[in-house]
Amino acid sequence: MFPVLNLFQRDPCPERDTCKRPNCIFSHDPNTAPTPTPRILVESPQVSASSGSGSSTPSSSKITTPRPPDTSRQQSSQIKRGISSPMSPSLKAGSSSLAGRSTGEPPRKLQRVGTVQKPVAIPTATTNSNGVPILRVNAAQSTVPLPVRQAMIKTLFEHFEVLYERLLPNNPSLAAEHTLKQEEEVYKASTKTTYRNAILSSVASLKRRPPPDSMSHPSVGTQEQIAKREEEKKKLQSLQLTNSHLEPYVLSVEQMKEWGYITEIPEGDGGSKPSEEGAVQNCERCGQPFQVKRREEAEECVHHWGRKFTSKQNGEKSRIWTCCSRAYGEEGCARGPHVFYESDPKDLHRRHAFSHTRAAKSSSEPSSSKDTALDIVALDYSAGKEVYDEHVRMDEGVEVIDFNTRFSGVTEDDYAKAVLPLASIRDSLDALINSNTILIGHALENDLKTLRMIHHRCVDTAIMFPHRAGPPYRRSLRDLVKEHLGKTIQSGGGTTGHSSLEDSIATLDLVRWHVLNGPKPKPKYAKAPPKPIAESSGHASTSATPKTMKTPTVTPVTSTAESPLRILDSGW
Repeated sequence: MFPVLNLFQRDPCPERDTCKRPNCIFSHDPNTAPTPTPRILVESPQVSASSGSGSSTPSSSKITTPRPPDTSRQQSSQIKRGISSPMSPSLKAGSSSLAGRSTGEPPRKLQRVGTVQKPVAIPTATTNSNGVPILRVNAAQSTVPLPVRQAMIKTLFEHFEVLYERLLPNNPSLAAEHTLKQEEEVYKASTKTTYRNAILSSVASLKRRPPPDSMSHPSVGTQEQIAKREEEKKKLQSLQLTNSHLEPYVLSVEQMKEWGYITEIPEGDGGSKPSEEGAVQNCERCGQPFQVKRREEAEECVHHWGRKFTSKQNGEKSRIWTCCSRAYGEEGCARGPHVFYESDPKDLHRRHAFSHTRAAKSSSEPSSSKDTALDIVALDYSAGKEVYDEHVRMDEGVEVIDFNTRFSGVTEDDYAKAVLPLASIRDSLDALINSNTILIGHALENDLKTLRMIHHRCVDTAIMFPHRAGPPYRRSLRDLVKEHLGKTIQSGGGTTGHSSLEDSIATLDLVRWHVLNGPKPKPKYAKAPPKPIAESSGHASTSATPKTMKTPTVTPVTSTAESPLRILDSGW
């Protein structure tokens, strides 16, 4: 039995004298006054005089007060239904007028604010003991029971783990992140009845994907991400670049000078001193003076091949190396020969002479001597249909003492296959490039310096996508491709060097992307015409200077090994 709390002793018994309960919870005192009925304001429509007996128009409203109950029978019937005496008639009278109200607002519990949307998964690093990501959504709003969704997430995660087996050591959270995104995509696109089958279809799709070996592999991503990448790729590849597309991006002579291009043949005798053997130079790697010697005689240099950057730990700043994370000032992490770097145009000209690209043939010449040069050519760092791919062999008396494979990608075995010296390479290029050809590349001035080529029709993606700090700063090809194309290139980690083919494909796609989506270049008010000089004597000297930008490059004796010269027709 429940204890008696006498909560209703102030209320008169509804049955009064006829009550037969031995222990009535209500009061039977005849002097007990009934509980007063509260006054509740209710709006009711005013009936129009001309509307007839069966119609009403909510054009105006008046405030009325419901009449308090007079009989105990009404109170008794309300108590039996479990409804307090004043609320039922008030709400009943007011509910018919709520729809036609023009002022005021309904009770908060009856309001609907905004639209009801499906909850989505919030990507999180939270996982259970097995590494399965945990779904974080409001269970009351999910149209699919959370235990079902969590079970499907576990299934997706297991298959993503198998698919990304090669990538997880360097990207441990990749499978969990893509699992949550994939489940979110399926949940948004399905209903309660189709959700499970949609997840199983996604699992079947994961099983059919080839295992990726890099983050830029087409198999990496959710279904929507892969579909979006394919669509953007087709859109880029469908664009056939023409002179009209690229003409606004061709650098002026002033721009070329600002960015370090050599626009005129330097003073001095070209190729007069192809070798620096025996001279004393300062090492580009360690800063110490050394005597330039051949590889078998070169002294060892202990150095850091990375760059210095500032790191903050425990509130203190420190300078460390990117290659080994050692503090600045500690012993180097790499060993190799001493090297020096030359950038002055006069020094480069002394090693191997610069020359202009040849003039275009006249259209009035006979068809047998028709100009074979291409309208647009991507040089080394851009892609299209490959038409020329060669390693450059050093001239007689010039030897390589460091192939700089970490940056050039060239090994000793690669160089052993090289046949043509630079003079022969330039002669071969005359069939593909003339003074009117548009050259495309990333940091193209380095390629032209390597080839000892002076050309005035250049499109440079390093300038097309400027650094926010302005010249001379420029963004790397790797960063630009990651941001605008959603791909990862040069993922060898500083051990295998870059792939000229991979870089070339990415650079041409960057040009296409900018033509389709980027800001239009400013109009040019003056254009300097190219100044071709037909010279064959400038091709007769020796070596090429390294073209890797802002990295410790090497000039052993006179030169280092370079990545293969890759000439491509961008119209493919």
